[in-house]
Amino acid sequence: MPAFDPPVYLDYAASTPLDSRVLEEMLPWLASEFGNASSTHSFGRRARAALDLARDRVAALLHAQPAEICFTSGGTEADNLAVIGAALAAPPERRRVVISAVEHHAVLHAAESLIRSGYEVCRIPVNSSGHLLLEQAARLIDRSTALVSVMLVNNETGVVMPVAKVARLARRAGALMHTDAVQAAGLLRLDPHELGVDLLSISAHKIYGPKGAGALWVRKGVKLAPVIHGGAQERERRGGTENVAAIAGLGRAAQIALEERQQIVDAVQAARDAFLEGFGPLRGFPLHGAAARRVCSILNIHFPGLESELFLMRLDTMGIAASSGSACASGSQEPSHVLKAMGFPESEVKCSVRFSFGRTLDPRTALRAGCAVREAALEMLERIREISSAPATQAGSSPA
Repeated sequence: MPAFDPPVYLDYAASTPLDSRVLEEMLPWLASEFGNASSTHSFGRRARAALDLARDRVAALLHAQPAEICFTSGGTEADNLAVIGAALAAPPERRRVVISAVEHHAVLHAAESLIRSGYEVCRIPVNSSGHLLLEQAARLIDRSTALVSVMLVNNETGVVMPVAKVARLARRAGALMHTDAVQAAGLLRLDPHELGVDLLSISAHKIYGPKGAGALWVRKGVKLAPVIHGGAQERERRGGTENVAAIAGLGRAAQIALEERQQIVDAVQAARDAFLEGFGPLRGFPLHGAAARRVCSILNIHFPGLESELFLMRLDTMGIAASSGSACASGSQEPSHVLKAMGFPESEVKCSVRFSFGRTLDPRTALRAGCAVREAALEMLERIREISSAPATQAGSSPA
């Protein structure tokens, strides 16, 4: 099977290519404009103006006020600031943090770090479709809860979570509500007021912006303990000199995501549909989360009997880039905690591959890739069957 040249990228959930318009916005701040935004001279004032513009653009994407935007180094830091910062700032009688069982590791590990400080961490289970069990959430969220964190879109399955419903439970208990909206930005309308949340995280490199920039929306009046100390930047919520170039890129990416959201959704859906057309019937290759509402950018497919890491290596030699789950868990020997939480056995979890799609993927290329993926899977499965049956054939043969 000839390799794709150039290679086909089907891992947009891990990271997206940098939009040329975003790069253009960043270039001055990587070259001639090097001032520190905290300085009062003209160099610093120009940098400050770039941050203000970016803050306005991110606020517009979130239908929020600029003063509510806190810039971070990415989605992971935004999640950590939300989870740890909100818990540490909560009243002493609120020592419980409630998260979904399928959160990104940025939320999972941030919450687990609080256990050392005496906090209780509870996980809301999901069903086999990846959908949150609201009745379990209602039992876990009580007057001892400081924070509830449920992602808007799961990064491995694309399942859309009932964040607004959980937020009502949190509000009833007097707890704060955070959502990781990293995979939702650019595909779904983001309005934290409509969702009923107090904190919301996004990341630049998931919306065709640069790595190294993210933002946390903080509802006015919400108290956060800083996680990074050392300065009064970001209204004393996050110390450190701002990465002006990356933040400027985030701002431009946010502007494009807001203004072109329908075109982006249409392009992503066309690429996804073309891949599925090429792949053919999913009979024999179950789709995780098929019964739930999902975004159009992610497909998580089970290949029975075909270990995902071996399959991904084969796809890579063919010029097709995909993944077995979260890029942040790459290299880990642990199977996907998301699929495990959905109740699938380890044998199935280890035979699942995530394909994710973006606006720069040509549907004709996606169609060819879908055909190639299915053909490669069938070839590998046939080869595995041949190898596994070989010893039995030899054992049953007559001696010479």
